[in-house]
Amino acid sequence: MILPKFNIEVVYNMRLAVFDFDSTLMDGETIDFLAEPLGLKEKVASITKRAMEGELDFFESLITRVALLKGLKESQVDNICRDLPIMNGAEETVRELKQRGYRVVCFSGGFRNATSPICSRLGVDADFSNILHNINGVLTGKVGGDIMFDFSKGDMLNRVQKLLGISNENTVAIGDGANDLSMFKYAKTRIAFCAKPILREASTHTIDTKDLTKILDIVG
Repeated sequence: MILPKFNIEVVYNMRLAVFDFDSTLMDGETIDFLAEPLGLKEKVASITKRAMEGELDFFESLITRVALLKGLKESQVDNICRDLPIMNGAEETVRELKQRGYRVVCFSGGFRNATSPICSRLGVDADFSNILHNINGVLTGKVGGDIMFDFSKGDMLNRVQKLLGISNENTVAIGDGANDLSMFKYAKTRIAFCAKPILREASTHTIDTKDLTKILDIVG
C-alpha cells in the first residue's frame, strides 16, 4: 500500500491570532449598545467598565448585566448588532494576518448576535461567544455559552492550540480588558490594545491608538 504524503511543514508553521471582540475588533461594548433602548446604557456601562478593569468577577458581572436586558426583542438585538462600529483597521489587519499564514479567531464574553455576522464579514476563521436566551423572540435575561468566566478565553485558547497543533510560541493574543488575561498565559506575543492597566501590565506590546493595523508592525 502506498500511503499519501502529507505536507507536515504546513502544520508546524501554522500560526494563530486570537482577538477579543468588544473594544478590539468592534469599537465599543456590545452590551452597552443593547442597553441603550431600555434607558439603561449608563448603568450597564458602569458595570462593564468595572469588570474590564478587573474589579468585578466576570461571570457575576455578565449575568447581572444580561438580566437588565430582559424584555428586549431579539429582532432589536439583531438590528443593533448589525450596525455596530467595526474598529479602525480591522478588515485590513485580518486580511493581512491570513495572508501571512495565521488562523484568526475571536473569543468574546459578548454575544453571538454580534460576533458571528461581524467576524464573518471580516473573514475571521471562527468566533466563540455567548448566547442570549429568548422565548418567543423576547430576551429572558439569561445567558449561556462558551466565554462565561474569567478563565474561559485561556481555556478555549489552550484547547484550540491542541486541536490545531499550534504552540504558545506561534500564538498572538490581542485584547483590552481583564477577562483577556487568561488567554495571555498561552501566547508569546500579548498585545494590549487601548487596554485597561491590568492587561497592559501582562502584555509584551501595547497599542494606544484605535488602529488595529499597528498590530502588523509587531507580528511577523
